[in-house]
Amino acid sequence: MDNIIAQEARLRCRYNQLTNTAGVAPGYLQANLLVLPSKYAADFYDLCLRNPVPCPLLGTTVLGDPSVIRPAECIRSEDFDIRTDFPMYRLYSAGQCIESRRDLSDVWTKDHVGFLIGCSFSFEDALTAAGLPPRHQKTGTVVAMYRSNIPLLPAGIFTGGNCIVSMRPYRPEHIERVREITRAYLSTHGEPVAWGWDGARQLGIADMAKPDFGEPQIFEEGEVPVFWACGVTPQIAVEAAGNKIEGLVFAHEPGHMLVTDWTAEALQKLKPGII
Repeated sequence: MDNIIAQEARLRCRYNQLTNTAGVAPGYLQANLLVLPSKYAADFYDLCLRNPVPCPLLGTTVLGDPSVIRPAECIRSEDFDIRTDFPMYRLYSAGQCIESRRDLSDVWTKDHVGFLIGCSFSFEDALTAAGLPPRHQKTGTVVAMYRSNIPLLPAGIFTGGNCIVSMRPYRPEHIERVREITRAYLSTHGEPVAWGWDGARQLGIADMAKPDFGEPQIFEEGEVPVFWACGVTPQIAVEAAGNKIEGLVFAHEPGHMLVTDWTAEALQKLKPGII
């Protein structure tokens, strides 16, 4: 029955019945996506190993095969296709996002390799269970995401770009509990990287009302921003690589994730970067 919950979510995404996946299939890991031509796969793999907080690597596709993920426990269903089972995708060419679309079937090639990156949606159920639900789930919006000034450690062709951070508002007296809950989820970014208005300034974020991805969040009286590393970061690495990458690159549309068959309990036992 548990597996059906996750599989049903993927099928609803495939048939365009789901978009924003925050709060979908509680207890199951969600994943971000990056798909590259195979000759850049080793460089991206190294980038993940060198930057495990913003880019915690959870699995890869078999070369050219969109229906097989390693390790196999990530997706147990035989009815799976990475080209269709995210609710929305982005296409990149020479470092620029050129299109958003629902399906990759007509642009996928036998030379593509996909990478699944941990997503902070995976620990939101634990926050909710502790009485600390994320604001974007309560308002039905896409979590706010910002470009930070935290540089990525380079690998191969990926020599530039800074980390993306996601933001959830909380009262200062709740931050230690929020840190404690999310700290265990190392494979989905772990605890916050910064918090408070001083933290926003230190990250180089000037205007909380203007996120680079997602939607602005409502702050209630006394709340401050809390920031986590974000799995949109690989898209920034692709932007920075620019025309060093020949061929099309695919990614998820921010906030539109893949629901896997891994439970939150199993996730906590994983080590980022080990696949």
